Amino acid sequence: MPSQRFAPPGPLGFGGAPLGDMFDRVDEATAEASLEAAWESGIRYYDTAPHYGAGLSEHRFGAVLREKPRDDYVLSTKVGRLLVPSVEPEIGEPFVSGLMFRRQVDYSAAAARRSVEDSLQRMAVGRIDIAYVHDLAPDHLGDGYDEAFRTARDGAFRELTRMREEGLIRAWGLGVNLTEPCVRALKESDPDVFLLAGRYSLLDLSGLEELFPLCAGRGAHIVVGGPYNSGLLAGGRNFDYQEAGPEQVAARDRMAAVAAEHGVDLKAAALQFCAAHPVVASVIPGAKHPDRVRQNAALMKQEIPAAFWAALKEQALLPPDAPTP
Repeated sequence: MPSQRFAPPGPLGFGGAPLGDMFDRVDEATAEASLEAAWESGIRYYDTAPHYGAGLSEHRFGAVLREKPRDDYVLSTKVGRLLVPSVEPEIGEPFVSGLMFRRQVDYSAAAARRSVEDSLQRMAVGRIDIAYVHDLAPDHLGDGYDEAFRTARDGAFRELTRMREEGLIRAWGLGVNLTEPCVRALKESDPDVFLLAGRYSLLDLSGLEELFPLCAGRGAHIVVGGPYNSGLLAGGRNFDYQEAGPEQVAARDRMAAVAAEHGVDLKAAALQFCAAHPVVASVIPGAKHPDRVRQNAALMKQEIPAAFWAALKEQALLPPDAPTP
């Protein structure tokens, strides 16, 4: 059996992108209340990034978490974008506001260490448990992906491994929306955990094809981001941050019909399905209001009959071998 690496607690964590004013502004009181609701709901894994509102999410996390016992929670943030002071905020989609910084993409060794140190300055919580290399993937880097990956492999990856050996972080990996960079990182380096957004859900099982078996063989873990696929599985219209196509909507509607037949909330099924796979350590839906945080915590605990999962497989909405609760 492979040795098990450090992983965040589950089954439910807190994703910090919405508190960086993603899509809409969030006032300070609501942001604080959302983080407090997560704590009160028993959530002990928190993920953020410098990119989220150009430091805004990290500042908000620090304001709440620095008041909590540091050994009682796990915190992850990301490297790959340094924040450089600016006379006006740089608004980077999908964020509608931000702090007075501009983002500088840099996957070098020196930038990785500086990024961790800068995040500790912003949050003032003493340590970071997991550092993810952020958006090291073709969907963000286009034709520059291969060069950027080589830079990260020889730079950020090696520096994060040194920082893990020094005890400055406990684990590192990638935070991306695609499986290929994760597979490549496992083959070319020594990561512990991946934050994979949108590629393991009721509507997208691409993580099962190669990445999850490879993780199982290496003792690595997955944190599932985007379990609602940007809202489609929660009753919205977006899939992967844009309007869903007709085939995606039709698949969601077929699943919703099966859920209705069995008295199941599809949102609960979406969360619990992601958490059921053995390599998944935690599921981190984003939330920007305390009521939604509490709702997610309740959904993760809802009873779902085995007949529901069997019906999804019988109707070929899930593959027969997909792990279910």
